[in-house]
Amino acid sequence: MDPTRFVILMAGPIHANGRLREAVRGRRAVAADGGIRHARALGLSPELWVGDFDSAAPADLAGWPDVERLRLPRDKAETDGEVALVEARARGARDVLLVGAMGGRSDHAFSHLVLLLREHERGLRVEMSDGRERCVPLGPEPVRLDAANGTQFSVLRFSDVEGLTIRGARFPLHDVALPFGSLLTQSNEATGPVEIGCRSGRALVLLQEDESAR
Repeated sequence: MDPTRFVILMAGPIHANGRLREAVRGRRAVAADGGIRHARALGLSPELWVGDFDSAAPADLAGWPDVERLRLPRDKAETDGEVALVEARARGARDVLLVGAMGGRSDHAFSHLVLLLREHERGLRVEMSDGRERCVPLGPEPVRLDAANGTQFSVLRFSDVEGLTIRGARFPLHDVALPFGSLLTQSNEATGPVEIGCRSGRALVLLQEDESAR
């Protein structure tokens, strides 16, 4: 096990298929409140459980008696997932996968996208997956995603971007500048492995992964 690779378990829905179980294999796990319920489905034993435990079921609280707990106040400036990520970094995390961070409440999903971009800008290797969707921050170094022909993906932008390049897609782009309000990069299709990068700006790629992976 690489001690710098972590998975943060959050409370949103997941699809515990073979792809996701493989993605978390060999990672150290930190659970954020109700995210503990994903641990057994993914074959994980968290080393830390943080939260105010308002979304943890009684069965979860009883089922993990030996996991170290960091109890947080209900009223606080940070989310449980944010604290879990801070704790993972304090334990040496350099590569973090957020699981259960998409779906569920829209405000939670939005805050997790912001968290993803923020931690990427701080130098952390970080991405999100729920087993069917994968989300990766973009930067000058191209991101390569293995994708089958016809796989849909979108580039989500949180600012104007410069130098956006997309290769291996039905609608490729080369060194394009796009304003924040443009929807040009919505619902593209892969023609095989995809490479995406942007010289400046805040952006993510959201990939709809192959449904056949169970």
